[in-house]
Amino acid sequence: MERKHMSAFELYKTLQPGGLPPAAKKRNLQAMAKKKKRRENAVETTKAFPQATTKAKNKMRKKLSKLLPPVEDVEESTLNGVPEEEQCVNTFGESLERFLVDLGKVNNSKERASKLFQWLIHPVPAKTFFRDTWESKPIFVKRNNPDYYKGLFSTKEFDYILKNEDVQYGVNLDVTSYTNGKRTTHNPPGRALPYTVWDFYESGCSLRMLNPQAFSSTMWSFLSILQEKFGSMAGANMYLTPPGTQGFAPHYDDIEAFVVQLEGKKHWRVYNPRTEEEVLPVLSSPNFDQKEIGKPILEVVLEAGDLLYFPRGFIHQGDCLPDAHSLHITISSYQKNSWGELLMKMVPAALEVAMEEDLEFRRGLPLDYLTYMGVQHSDKDDPRRAEFMSHIESLMKKLTSYAPVDASVDQKAREFLHDCLPPALTPGEFVTSVGGAPARWGDGGTVGVTAKFKSQTEVRLIRDGCARLCSEGETVHLYYTTENSRVYHKDEHKSFEIKTEYTDAMEFLIHSYPKFVTVGSLPCDTEDDRIDLVELLFERGIIHTGKRL
Repeated sequence: MERKHMSAFELYKTLQPGGLPPAAKKRNLQAMAKKKKRRENAVETTKAFPQATTKAKNKMRKKLSKLLPPVEDVEESTLNGVPEEEQCVNTFGESLERFLVDLGKVNNSKERASKLFQWLIHPVPAKTFFRDTWESKPIFVKRNNPDYYKGLFSTKEFDYILKNEDVQYGVNLDVTSYTNGKRTTHNPPGRALPYTVWDFYESGCSLRMLNPQAFSSTMWSFLSILQEKFGSMAGANMYLTPPGTQGFAPHYDDIEAFVVQLEGKKHWRVYNPRTEEEVLPVLSSPNFDQKEIGKPILEVVLEAGDLLYFPRGFIHQGDCLPDAHSLHITISSYQKNSWGELLMKMVPAALEVAMEEDLEFRRGLPLDYLTYMGVQHSDKDDPRRAEFMSHIESLMKKLTSYAPVDASVDQKAREFLHDCLPPALTPGEFVTSVGGAPARWGDGGTVGVTAKFKSQTEVRLIRDGCARLCSEGETVHLYYTTENSRVYHKDEHKSFEIKTEYTDAMEFLIHSYPKFVTVGSLPCDTEDDRIDLVELLFERGIIHTGKRL
């Protein structure tokens, strides 16, 4: 008998209130394992993570509990008394679609990003959040409004994407389970089609879509705006979990995480970092056993419309309650965006400059330094060691004067522009950009191919920060985001060399945003130079005009 495919919502209706019985889940998982073996799937293995003794861990946890601020629960009613300027001007609770339309009317994309972030974390004022919570402690926002995030993403949209898009296992979608303390990935090769995906789900597996913004226009628009608030890539993963199951082992991440509950509900436990070295970590952790992580500092149930934030380094795990499925989106940012990451670019460059320009950095080491320096001599009470360390300290202090700070920041900026999603244009921006240019086929030939820019034509950048001038040796390049792919790093950096006579005009355009300026006001030597520059920028979508050409 042919098996009828069911949509996500139909599938949810067939599940009993208590979810699948344990025995049925076990049988389904065993059957799934046999299928997986026949398909020659790879099974993710859990690596052992070296641990300190229990006594040492408990001591460290007590120390960290004093260093880390307490977690925070926020009810929406706490907005009372918050200054109006710290609230979002839009009506909270209105549809996301309408809210995004209203945001499109905001003239400055930086201001647009600030308003969207405030909507995301409402009712917590953004100033308060970044002062008291950011990078330091979890926060739980209980809204009692299941429609607050409605329209951002849904199981119905996910089902549609599976049917109509080329979703690939391991690239766009992971199928996972967590049973008996072990996390397993069940990805077959090839395209993820609804019949197989929902069969996995029915068998008790969680589904993680790694880049919903590549398929969902709303997610693309949302994240492309939000990335301007962080000055760092804003990414997202979608998680769909069946009732009564858990898809992932306890772990910590290397990103700032905003868990947005869209449908159903999910039980979350959040734990302090175990050691000082795991506070704001550079890399994500392996999977942990329950006995390795202690007791949670925050235990909550997220329902539709709620928000949970936790910084990188905070261990977390989520499991579905027996009476409901869960759909949430984790919005992430600030990966590899620390002072240390900047210094890793700056210090080697500073040393190179210092060795070229400063004799002290080129002088030879002491003839006998190997006889008193190094690990095997570290316990010696030798005055030569103190002198050696003093000289190192002197050179390190001197090194700061050779640090190419701006050039290093530009390296970080280039990375950010490469990570960025392209701008999702409003209808008004589209018709005044290259996408809405009047070029077409008509009367047996092309019409309107050459845009007619004049001295009085008003132009500006399509987004604040969508383009950046960076010096590279003797040349200057303009890096930009407008031709990026919605798929992370699908293409190389987008950049081109800027003629020397155009650099002043480009800086003028960058610093003038959000104001429109006339082509005639650009500081170029000739009118032809002005027209050439704006045509170059217009063709790449970097600028748009005040009125449609």
